[in-house]
Amino acid sequence: MQKDQPKDYLVRGTAWNGMLRVFAVTTTALVNELRTRHNTMPTTTAALGRTATAGAMMGAMMKGEEKLTIQVKGDGPVGQIVVDANAHGHVRGYADYPQTQLASNALGKLDVAGAVGRTGYIHIIKDLGLKEPYRGSIPIVSGELAEDFTYYFAKSEQTPSVVGLSVLVDEYGKVLNAGGFIVQLMPGITEEEITKLEQAVTALPPISSLLDQGETPEGLLRWVVGDELQLLETLDIVFSCNCSTERVERTLISMGEHELKQLIEEDGQAEVVCHFCNEKYAFDRPQLEMLLDQAKPEPIQ
Repeated sequence: MQKDQPKDYLVRGTAWNGMLRVFAVTTTALVNELRTRHNTMPTTTAALGRTATAGAMMGAMMKGEEKLTIQVKGDGPVGQIVVDANAHGHVRGYADYPQTQLASNALGKLDVAGAVGRTGYIHIIKDLGLKEPYRGSIPIVSGELAEDFTYYFAKSEQTPSVVGLSVLVDEYGKVLNAGGFIVQLMPGITEEEITKLEQAVTALPPISSLLDQGETPEGLLRWVVGDELQLLETLDIVFSCNCSTERVERTLISMGEHELKQLIEEDGQAEVVCHFCNEKYAFDRPQLEMLLDQAKPEPIQ
């Protein structure tokens, strides 16, 4: 019998007297929403879901109205994976080729690395409210993504971290569970504590198994850091896209008078599909002509 899935949420905290900064999240509903909206095949569901899970936790590292974009650009058949996230727990994302499906890898698991590719880059773009966004890039080191984000934190943000990401799907492609954790080492941590953390991570059962047993984000963290855990925040994680008719209208107007006029003459209509949520926005000739009027430059007085 299928269990009812609780809503997704994230916890943020510290452990070991502040020597560890910790995040953990469940993203089952989020990844199922992405799967449904983009009609992803299981391998793509796992690749996009792992990226979205990382994005949810990295978004929780932001403040206020800050937000970030993750771009995974490997040489695999899934193409580019893009995920947006912010400090409010809002996440959205897509993959260029959602129908990508590969045979299981040598371990009998979904071949995420094969779909993503083992050559390419991961770009992290952070909008911190400054004039220019922060951009960090690292080469893909495995394509499995958890290792790649671990490498990103170490190389681009100089923060040694352990990243765990998991998406489990059934034979029909539905997401049974999804989630993950990020544990970051703070300055001052001892060699003994690092060894203790490494041993805990090595002994950790698969995240999907723990989630299948009903483990919570807090429980995931206790498997890694023990009971010396201080929780600071709980945050609901939801799929959210900020596209709207008004935004699409502004995009069409920004095409300019010549392009809009050509669109009206050749097609007499337009349909714009949002990459992130797959919502379709249709405009007929009268609507396009109204937008054309707004696209015309103001007469010089």
